[in-house]
Amino acid sequence: MSSFIEEKYDKIDIIYNSFKNAASQIIKNENFLPISIELKNKTINNDYIFEPNEEDIMKILVPKSLKIQIYKSLLDSIASEHGARMTAMHKATDNATEMIKQLKLNYNKARQSIITNEIIEIVSGAEALNN
Repeated sequence: MSSFIEEKYDKIDIIYNSFKNAASQIIKNENFLPISIELKNKTINNDYIFEPNEEDIMKILVPKSLKIQIYKSLLDSIASEHGARMTAMHKATDNATEMIKQLKLNYNKARQSIITNEIIEIVSGAEALNN
């Protein structure tokens, strides 16, 4: 914020992953500085008395609001990362389970083939002795 005030930067954007759910995240690009305030009602009632004055309140609230915005984007990014890791680990577990099933099936087929060949050899040897 101080670099922006010192005019080192013209504009500052925050780009982060916004958490939607564990399986999907949304990349967001939000304007950080300069702050743009959109007034929905064009008429403003200035009958309020502020203590301390409006300028002092804004000097306190705006930096706090900006810090909270950065903190929110960091929390969203961390939650998105954890969700992506959780999804990746779940898919890896599913793939490993499927691979184990396939390997077990191939192993059993090979073992059954060896046993069948041995039985054929034994029966053939017994037939040769009988003749």
